Amino acid sequence: MEYREKQREIAVKLIENAFFESDKGGAKFANGHNYPFVLQDPKLNLWEGIKNNALEYFETNNIPWWMSTPKTPTGHTLSSQVACVNHLYLLRNKQDLATAVLKNINNKIVSAVEIKEPDTDAGYVAFEIVGEKNYLGEIQHTRGANATSVDAVMVGKKADCKNILVLIEWKYTEYYKNKKSLYKPARAQIYNKLLSEQDSPFKNIEYQGKLFEPLYYKLYYELMRQNLLGWQMVKAGEYGCDEFIHLYIVPEGNKELRVPNTSPGLSGKDMFAAWHNTLKEPQKSLIITPEELLSPIEKNTETKDLLKYIRERYWQ
Repeated sequence: MEYREKQREIAVKLIENAFFESDKGGAKFANGHNYPFVLQDPKLNLWEGIKNNALEYFETNNIPWWMSTPKTPTGHTLSSQVACVNHLYLLRNKQDLATAVLKNINNKIVSAVEIKEPDTDAGYVAFEIVGEKNYLGEIQHTRGANATSVDAVMVGKKADCKNILVLIEWKYTEYYKNKKSLYKPARAQIYNKLLSEQDSPFKNIEYQGKLFEPLYYKLYYELMRQNLLGWQMVKAGEYGCDEFIHLYIVPEGNKELRVPNTSPGLSGKDMFAAWHNTLKEPQKSLIITPEELLSPIEKNTETKDLLKYIRERYWQ
């Protein structure tokens, strides 16, 4: 059984066992169809311990929830955006927890740094970040939709008082079957100029005579744009950062995403090896599981209820 089907079955059983209070599921999704793993009350998709604060954060910052609005998350229980928020939102106001997570990611980091946002209180995690300016020259520059954004961002202070920007891309049950190029001249005009710069994070690679074409395949296209964003944010000195790292959070069980290389122009034993072969500094891009990310705070008394929730819901 593929990972997505297994997680659907788990979600349905949780609904049947009143994990989401009295919600019976079976609601209509954005595509117009009803599914047993879609909640009638989408707000119950968020852990009770962070629900109200997370809803306020997205609405205040006018960030749309996936397949929904800034006011209401999707009721789809397999949403990776919701999974990201459920795992990380508690860290927003907990410097000790955020610091423990970041130290485990990079041993240069000595403490977490608050991220200031224009429309909400500062916190140690920010969601759906697109950068202060439209660094990539995209048609739109809006958080969470129609522009390159990162699911979550954290900032770590180093001993030399400079900061590291930590980009977090969260996946849950997604995977990509088709090796279909997303390369278009209009897209290449936007991104290839940055990709070609001398200090770009990427090597010069081509396929069938098209420079950088191998990066225009799912999921590499998304990762490429996020790395360009992180690089440009650092060049602009955002959050006092002089370097960045990119975390790709994928459950261990999701072999359908972790294994296949979807770009015929890239070589590697699996998806991440192929991705690393595109980067000048591959050590700055890490693939880890949600369990590995939160392992430093598993025994903290403040995370007891959260960990109980995500173990039962996500870590099966």
